[in-house]
Amino acid sequence: MITVAIADDQQLIRAGFRSLLSAEPDITVVGEAATGTDAVALVTRTAPDVVLMDIRMPDGDGLAATEQIVADPALAGTHVVILTTFELDDYVTRAIRAGASGFLVKDTEPVELIRAIRVVAAGDALLSPSITRRLLERVAGDLQDSVDTAALDVLTEREREVLALVGQGRTNAEIAEELFLSPLTSKTHVSRIMTKLGARDRVQLVIAAYDAGLVKPAHRE
Repeated sequence: MITVAIADDQQLIRAGFRSLLSAEPDITVVGEAATGTDAVALVTRTAPDVVLMDIRMPDGDGLAATEQIVADPALAGTHVVILTTFELDDYVTRAIRAGASGFLVKDTEPVELIRAIRVVAAGDALLSPSITRRLLERVAGDLQDSVDTAALDVLTEREREVLALVGQGRTNAEIAEELFLSPLTSKTHVSRIMTKLGARDRVQLVIAAYDAGLVKPAHRE
């Protein structure tokens, strides 16, 4: 069972998410919060697998709440998903630094929201890879020292290939298909890369891939 906490200052949005998620047999909503402070208290109390976190909330915004949640060792198994729009580049940069595991736009199709929650709860891939990649491309120049890229020297050639594909937003299954590996081998490579680079999650691996030049950001218009 996947446990989810919802943090948003708009009651209608919280109710919509709760109604949608509660209809799924493998997802349980453990609580709602309307402020950043309440979100931290809720997550601390319930330790959910996934937090849907709005950025703009009163009494401590979603970014401050994310920072507190990620910094708590007792919540290491909790993944924060930021609810955002493409226009909030500065917020996205802060969210990445704060430790967010992924991003969703608020008008995401219901089936994609559900799929994304399952994916991020499993820790198997970036949430909505294409969305996250586009966001990272916009802010890549502002992301520095997120991961010690000098540590890339310890990666094997195969691990560098895998890291480049992670940087492109590929899932483990897609990496396996691209490199003619088994899904388990692909997942093992990603886990080893995270360990070697001291990365917290796949978002940081994407940043490392950009910083190391394994993936080139798209040219800004």
